[in-house]
Amino acid sequence: MSTRSTSDDSYSLRGRLLLWLLTPLMLIGLLALYDGYRAARDTADEVSDRVLAGSALAIAERVFVNDEGILEADIPYVALQMLTSSEDDRVFYRIEDGDGKFVTGYRKLELPENVSDSSDPLHFSNGEFRGDPIRIATYSSATSSNTTSLEFRVAIAETTNARNAVARDLLIRSALRQAALIFTAGLVVWFAIKRALRPLHRLESAVARRSPDDIRPIEHRVPREVRGLVNTINDLVLRFGSSIDALRRFTSNTSHQFRTPLALIKTHLEIADRESDATAKAEAINNANIAVGDAERLMAQMLLLARLDAASKETLSSETCNLSDIARDVCEDFVLQLSNSGQNDIDLGFHSDGDLLVLGEKTLVQEVIRNLIDNAVRHGGPNLEIDVHVQRRGESGVVSINDNGVGFKRPDKALPAVAKSGASTTTNADSGIGLTIVREILNLLSGQIEFGEGPGGRGTAAHVHLKLSQK
Repeated sequence: MSTRSTSDDSYSLRGRLLLWLLTPLMLIGLLALYDGYRAARDTADEVSDRVLAGSALAIAERVFVNDEGILEADIPYVALQMLTSSEDDRVFYRIEDGDGKFVTGYRKLELPENVSDSSDPLHFSNGEFRGDPIRIATYSSATSSNTTSLEFRVAIAETTNARNAVARDLLIRSALRQAALIFTAGLVVWFAIKRALRPLHRLESAVARRSPDDIRPIEHRVPREVRGLVNTINDLVLRFGSSIDALRRFTSNTSHQFRTPLALIKTHLEIADRESDATAKAEAINNANIAVGDAERLMAQMLLLARLDAASKETLSSETCNLSDIARDVCEDFVLQLSNSGQNDIDLGFHSDGDLLVLGEKTLVQEVIRNLIDNAVRHGGPNLEIDVHVQRRGESGVVSINDNGVGFKRPDKALPAVAKSGASTTTNADSGIGLTIVREILNLLSGQIEFGEGPGGRGTAAHVHLKLSQK
């Protein structure tokens, strides 16, 4: 059963892409409509002004001076007919002499005041007449008879219904084209996004079908833009897998390692309960106490192993510690421990070639050396000699634990060889969890361990390699 997020901060990728695409398209479309409307209005004015100018010139040609020296005009019908349109535009005209006196036409039609100052005899202007907006063409000229020459002006105006209708039609057509373009772009993007998201839907279905134990990397073909996300998810799944494996190892080690000390404790307590002899009872209780100490040590190791499983490799391997000081302190602790426990037949020596700063967390490096020395003590046998040597080899700090004991108790007498920290340390159950902890620590610290024969071909030599610090 899968769950889906229903939080309010979720959003649609398709919706956002459409918004980012259509918003600028709409803004550009509005600017195009405005520019188109202006161009359409200018075109309509230019065409209509030419007709209006033709009418003004036709009327001016029919203005003359009569026998009494007065201006007269014979208005041709065609001059007004050419201005008629399907929009019921009305036409007005006015003729006046050079002094501005009315000759004929519409007396209340006012001419622009700056017409007489213009060098161009033909002048266009906008105005209003009888409550309607009008376009006026004013033409200045002169006519003469045999004895008299008089100046005059002809003004002809028409309402702007036809002009507005032409501009409106062009605007509507342009708006329809823009709307069709935006709608088509949105539709194409909608289906393109839907098709582009199909790989993600297939990926979602494939991941949803996986069982909780399936932690394989995602290898589905996805768009290049999503590959980084898939790689990040694969890295996360890999870390989950490592955590699950670590938990399984911890559980397996716990169940295996605790079985023996708990059984020993129970056995010794049962013996003590059955014994009537005080000496035998005390010995059984002492053995139970020793088993409890072993269990306590094992518990500490298991807790350390659990800590290692959850540790960060980058963090732990970036710290710096002094390998010589750590090895010396561990050896001193072991000498005191062996002396208190009465194990006087074990000779533990230490020597170093000098201070060596290595990459690693101090406590973990201590635990590596402690576990290797403890392993030698447990399996070395009587009259054991252990030598701990710290030295530099190339770009590594090396701590060597050499003993002359019997070594690991394996049927084939072979030594466990570990060339890399990630390899299996041993198949010998007698070595306990110590070498498992060594392997896990060195894996976190990017270190290595190798085993060989001890001095003179006896015992075991363990060499731990840690990277030197550059600080």
